[in-house]
Amino acid sequence: MSPNPDIRPWARKPQHKYILKNANIVDAAEGRVIPGQSVSLADGKIVSISNGAIDDAGFTSIDATGMYLCPGLIDCHVHISFTPGTDTLGDLFGVDARESYFRQPWVCNEMLKKGFTSVRDTGGATFALKEAIADGVFPGPRLFISGKVLSQTGGHGDSRARHEIGSCCGGRISSHCQQICDGVPDCLRAARQELRIGADFVKVMAGGGVASPFDAVSDIQFTPEEVKAITTVAKGRGTYVTAHAYTPDAIKMAIENGVQCIEHGNLIDAEVAKLMADNDVYLVPTLVAYSEMGDSRWAGFLPPKNLDKNAQILDRGLESLRIARDAGVTTCFGTDLLGPLVSAQTKEFAIRSQVLSALEILQSATTKAAKLVRHEGSLGQIKEGFIADILVLNANPLDDITIFDKHTEHLCTVIKEGRVEFSRWQNLPPDV
Repeated sequence: MSPNPDIRPWARKPQHKYILKNANIVDAAEGRVIPGQSVSLADGKIVSISNGAIDDAGFTSIDATGMYLCPGLIDCHVHISFTPGTDTLGDLFGVDARESYFRQPWVCNEMLKKGFTSVRDTGGATFALKEAIADGVFPGPRLFISGKVLSQTGGHGDSRARHEIGSCCGGRISSHCQQICDGVPDCLRAARQELRIGADFVKVMAGGGVASPFDAVSDIQFTPEEVKAITTVAKGRGTYVTAHAYTPDAIKMAIENGVQCIEHGNLIDAEVAKLMADNDVYLVPTLVAYSEMGDSRWAGFLPPKNLDKNAQILDRGLESLRIARDAGVTTCFGTDLLGPLVSAQTKEFAIRSQVLSALEILQSATTKAAKLVRHEGSLGQIKEGFIADILVLNANPLDDITIFDKHTEHLCTVIKEGRVEFSRWQNLPPDV
């Protein structure tokens, strides 16, 4: 780096070193609380954890008696580029990309303040956004991105109007979230293009969806040969493909052709769940999205024809969680909230709590999510040598996972890479 600070004037100052003493550590891997621990943080990492005397020379010592240290949360299905500012789905798809770009920093900061220190964007976020956050230009969660979603013509990612036959989709934001590809050569090109410009993984639309106007939820999209071409490209680059899919047939086709993660999956059955478990395929349910789109608070957000599809998906959501758990599928936390609905991001915890235990839900947003983003050796746990992504809570999430939805009451401090990004706790003020 250049020694001239004006070259990168947004670069953050050297980090403070902290010791959080007498804290209760929430062990997300083992499902227990370890009391009376002192955790030292330096250079963005967790340096040491001890229950005895610790040398605090050169560190800022913080008494964390009564507080719970929890790993930073990971939301594995977001769309940062679909920002608030419109009140219908049609208007949201019509937002100019340049408007979205200037709103995205606000969305990122709000996610971080809710405890999400990492997010997996499954369509729309750019490498430039990921790079800006990592570089300290503005605060936000660590990003893992798919770039543009790959869709067939007339698929879930084709948002053109019925009589619009030109290339997708003008200058609207939707064109920056997806690209249309048909046939094996075009699918090879599209997958290679997204990986070239910085995608961490590739996403395909393998079935119909709620938000798309002209396909049925039951549709199977792309041919096996097209999906196989895309997964072959991803495997060659040391990464994987995830697929938007609801039905057993769409999920089965995706898995048989190399897909390693399924988004949503609301209509899975026991047979397909076993296939997922046997092939180590991840599942990222996003139940809050359908709950919110069907809520009277957002009346008019979906057109009437989309509301019928939403109700079909919503009714099977909780059952899909039970089926996946019983089959041993690795299930991760996701939300998939578009536009103004992003305000409900933490409600996913309460919805899942109707079926799953607090530990199962916490693991879906920490240890299991870290495995999906391929950082299980550095994220998702409070452990020596791991990245210092830590939430300071005044209550135990293993007793009540819904405290994350009451973040203004219970989330005291958000630490990302050892920096206090946000804090309501006077003992530990922000240092960014």
